[in-house]
Amino acid sequence: MARRLKIEPLTRAGFAPFGDVIEMTGAQHYPINQGYAERFHDLARIDTGAENGETIISLFHGRPRPLPIEIGFVERHPLGSQAFYPLQDRDWLIVVAEAGPAPAIDTLHAFRATGRQGINYARNVWHYPLLVLDQQGDFLIVDRKGPGNNLEEVELPQPAIIQL
Repeated sequence: MARRLKIEPLTRAGFAPFGDVIEMTGAQHYPINQGYAERFHDLARIDTGAENGETIISLFHGRPRPLPIEIGFVERHPLGSQAFYPLQDRDWLIVVAEAGPAPAIDTLHAFRATGRQGINYARNVWHYPLLVLDQQGDFLIVDRKGPGNNLEEVELPQPAIIQL
């Protein structure tokens, strides 16, 4: 039987076991460029396995999935972190489970992020792919490129369901 996931608001404290929340609110910041810009500093710890990898920036274009959303598998990146930041101000969803062995369905967490919040999945954190809501959305991605297999997927023994 499928388990319904409760969607929580995305907060730094709530997401801490899975990585970093990337947002300006509450971040260390200071003026730069003779006061014409504000730098929001050190928002995420990008882990690209520097000994064998390099940091890259990509763009993803996501489409909404049909409702209810069935979470039948999760993936993780064992060789580096992966950051997502929306390029439009629209809410989006994140489904995660802590790093470790393949997760049980009751260890999944769902978060609703605003269009002004991004996330950085820590190395080995299980997650479902990009989930945009009612419209297509574009995201800036910072992750790892390099040798080795940096993607592992597992099917869940039973699906989780997200009903908005």
